[in-house]
This record gives sequence, C-alpha cells and structure tokens, in this order.
Amino acid sequence: MTRPTWRKATRSTATKGGDCVELAALPSALGVRDSKHPEAGHLALPAEAATAFLTHAKSGVLDPGW
Repeated sequence: MTRPTWRKATRSTATKGGDCVELAALPSALGVRDSKHPEAGHLALPAEAATAFLTHAKSGVLDPGW
C-alpha cells in the first residue's frame, strides 16, 4: 500500500498560528488530520460525509470568527 499524499490548505499561514487540517485521498474515503500533530492519526470520511464537510467548510459556516 502506498502512503497517502497529504495536502495543506493554501490559506494556512504561520500568522494565524498555522492552525490547519490536511486532506488526503484514501482508497475509499477522504483522510483529514491536524497539520500540527500528524502523528496523532486521521479521520477517514466516506464520500458523502466528505462532500458535506467540504461544502460546509467552503461556505464559512465552520469558521470560528477569530
């Protein structure tokens, strides 16, 4: 099995503390992990859940307002 290629958001910057998630295409899911602690593991979201997550994230509804 090959290792997934993790991608960080292009808007992730050190000025905001570097808080970011990384995403990777897994064989049957979307992998999501904390970029600051990649060794802590990841969530594997099935396609339907990944689509809902990305839709909400892009809409700004998940933004904490910092």
